[in-house]
Amino acid sequence: MTRIRVLLADDQPMVRSGLGMILSSEPDIDVVGEAGDGAEAVELARALRPTLVLMDVRMPGTDGVAATRQITADAFPAEHGTVARVLILTTYHASAAVYEALRAGASGFLLKDAAGDELVRAVRAVAAGDAWLAPAVTAELLAEFASRPERRLPEPAELNVLTSREREVLGLVAHGFSNPEIADHLVIGEATVKTHFGRVLMKLALRDRAQAVATAYQCGLVAPGTTPPPPRRPPRP
Repeated sequence: MTRIRVLLADDQPMVRSGLGMILSSEPDIDVVGEAGDGAEAVELARALRPTLVLMDVRMPGTDGVAATRQITADAFPAEHGTVARVLILTTYHASAAVYEALRAGASGFLLKDAAGDELVRAVRAVAAGDAWLAPAVTAELLAEFASRPERRLPEPAELNVLTSREREVLGLVAHGFSNPEIADHLVIGEATVKTHFGRVLMKLALRDRAQAVATAYQCGLVAPGTTPPPPRRPPRP
């Protein structure tokens, strides 16, 4: 079992304690450190090499956005040679700070009032390389992406470079499916899903899953409020 090494960064000791209790009770998660502000989070990320940093977006001094930008840089490789991933904690739905944290390299965000089981699922998903966007506020987040022109996203016609299967995978990513869920939905292997999604990122010059979700909505591949297509069924013998 691959263990997930988590660093907690929040300026409220009681919040860190509660998060630590929930995560430490899981057999595959180790809380390796706690930070009270962004500067300490960066320092501990360098020293402890966590798999994932659970980061409060608003902290005194160095805030979560600035800390995320430093931690996700190549200078902070995790224990197994990959860059530590950041999951943002916020009490706000789709604030400008959350948007900036995603631009800074965060892999998703979770509301602080989320249930414990959702916290655990989010940590596991982000540690596995997926994104986690709180479903209740995804539409707000996408509107925020659409309203800010700083980072160019593909035009609708540019999706023509994708194969039909790559478009299917991108659409399911936008609907919030994880790689294992996409594999089950399309009746293909999880490694194949990762290959297809990697090609989507490469062909569209996207950085991560969060940008892929924004692209799928802004290019019209997926419309807000729609449901995913029905799962494929293997042919009967």
